[in-house]
Amino acid sequence: MAKPRSLELPAGAQLVYIAEGGANIIYRIVSPPNSRMGTKLGSCVPSSKDHQTVPAEFKGKLLRLRKDTPAGVSYQEIARNFDKNIRPLFRPEELVDQELIYLPKGLVQRCNEQLRAAELTGNRPKQRRGLFLSVTEPFGLLVTDMTHLGNPGADVAELKPKWLLQSPSAPSGARRCRTCALRDMKNHDSRRVGAIETRSFCPLDLVSDKFEHVLRATRFVKGQKDHIRLARVLHRNSTLLKLLAHQRSLRDVGNYGPSPYSRDKSLAMTLRDCTMYIKIPRNESGRVEIRLGDLDLKTAGGGKAQYWLDLEHRLITDGWYVGARGDSHPCECALQCSLPQSPPSM
Repeated sequence: MAKPRSLELPAGAQLVYIAEGGANIIYRIVSPPNSRMGTKLGSCVPSSKDHQTVPAEFKGKLLRLRKDTPAGVSYQEIARNFDKNIRPLFRPEELVDQELIYLPKGLVQRCNEQLRAAELTGNRPKQRRGLFLSVTEPFGLLVTDMTHLGNPGADVAELKPKWLLQSPSAPSGARRCRTCALRDMKNHDSRRVGAIETRSFCPLDLVSDKFEHVLRATRFVKGQKDHIRLARVLHRNSTLLKLLAHQRSLRDVGNYGPSPYSRDKSLAMTLRDCTMYIKIPRNESGRVEIRLGDLDLKTAGGGKAQYWLDLEHRLITDGWYVGARGDSHPCECALQCSLPQSPPSM
C-alpha cells in the first residue's frame, strides 16, 4: 500500500519570523504581493508587512522549524509519537494540531542568514543567539495558529497546567503541591544570586470544584484582563478535566513507577508540561477555543531521567514539599490555603 504523499511548502512562500524557543522557531507563511506561489525561491523576511497575505491553504496555520540542538529529535519521529500517543487521548479540536510538510531546498539556509542578520542588528533575543536551524531536517511542522496575530477580535491567554494532582512521592503532611514546591525552590535559588523571582497560580486551583479557587488562579494568567470571564471558561472545563484524568491514570511519577526510559513515564511527564491556549472572542457570543500544545513526547535521554529523580529527591529532602524552609515567601498553593489558619497571638 502506497504511503500518503506529504504536503510540500510552495517554493514561492515567504516566512515571517514570529517567535522562538529553545528548540524551535515559529514562522508565519505569507505570499509576496502580485506574485504566484512557486515562481521564486522561498525566503525569510524579518517582519510582517501589511501587503503580505497568508495563502488560503495555510490560513490558521503556522510553520515550526527545528533548531540544530544536540538532543534534537527529527520531526518525523515527533510527528509519529504525536499521532500514536497524543491524538488518541483528545478530540482534534482540543489539540494544537501538527502536520509534516516538506521544505523547499535552500529555505532553511536563507532563514539562518536572516537570523544571523537579526543578531547583528540586535533584533534577535539575546538568550537565543548562536543557535540556528537544522540544515539536515527536511521537514517543517504545520501547527494550529493560536496567536493574537492569527485571531483578530479575540484575546489569547496561555498557561501551563503542570501537575494537576500531587506527586505520589510527596511526603505526608505536604503543604505544597509539586508545582508550588518546585517554584519555592527555584525562587530560593534566584534570591541567592539576585535574580528575579516568579509568582504564579497553583495548578490544584485550576481543577477545583470551587469557582473562587479557579478565579484565584486566573489572576496570574496573561493574555486576558477579564479574570472573571476567564475563570468561567476554565471552571470545570472538559479539556482541563480530561488532562487531569490522563495525569491521574499515569500517576506513577516522582520516585515511583516504571523506568524513566519507558513510554508511560515519557507520556506522563509530557502531559505535565504542556501548554493550554485559550482563545476568547471579545464578542461574548463568540465561541471560545481551547487547545493543548507543546506535546512533543519527552524522552529520558541526555541525562533527563536522572534530572527528574534528582529534582524529586531535593524537593523531599530539602523540605520544599512541607514548606519547612524558613526563607520561603508566602505561598499561593491550594494545599497551604486549605489549612486552618492559626489565630493571631495576643
